[in-house]
Amino acid sequence: MTPAIWDRLVGQDVVVAELTRAVDDAEHIRRGEPGPGMTHAWLVTGPPGSGRSTAAVCFATALVCPEDGCGACEACRTAPLGGHADVEIVTTDRLSYSVDEARELVRQSAMAPIKSPWRVIVMEDADRLTDQAVNALLKAIEEPPPHTVWILCAPSVEDVLPTIQSRTRHVPLRTPSTRDVADLLVQAYGIGVPMASFAARASQGHI
Repeated sequence: MTPAIWDRLVGQDVVVAELTRAVDDAEHIRRGEPGPGMTHAWLVTGPPGSGRSTAAVCFATALVCPEDGCGACEACRTAPLGGHADVEIVTTDRLSYSVDEARELVRQSAMAPIKSPWRVIVMEDADRLTDQAVNALLKAIEEPPPHTVWILCAPSVEDVLPTIQSRTRHVPLRTPSTRDVADLLVQAYGIGVPMASFAARASQGHI
């Protein structure tokens, strides 16, 4: 059964399967066993409304949850809100991330986790990294401490520099179908089927 934290991600079954497998393999890696499904740096892409930030945060939450994303424990309640000590969710309302911000993330990535086996850094809008900020991050992304995971988000692979592309594992999201969106409205919010179907069509797949 898929852990509950992934209920937040709509219409992305392939992505959920890949990331839950990564969480499983992360446990193998902790025990010194092979875990090819897991790696230290990820690039999550998708069109607006596809849920790329949601996917990244769910993945980070599952990594720090003792039950791999149960959806109910303290880690699952606090991590998505930016309240977990070992999950850093980075956003910006400016046009770009500065070099100083990048250097601060590098510093944080080197710190040992406090409550869980992993320290996870989620960077939304990684396409806003300047060349200088990317250069400041590269070594930390390519050779992070064994307990650190980077999850970068961008609209598409082409929106980030090739140096980022080559150092991350790509997870592409698709636009959710009209049926996916309608089912969410009915099941999660109690919207009637006719109105849910209308709203889903009008949304054009934007959750």
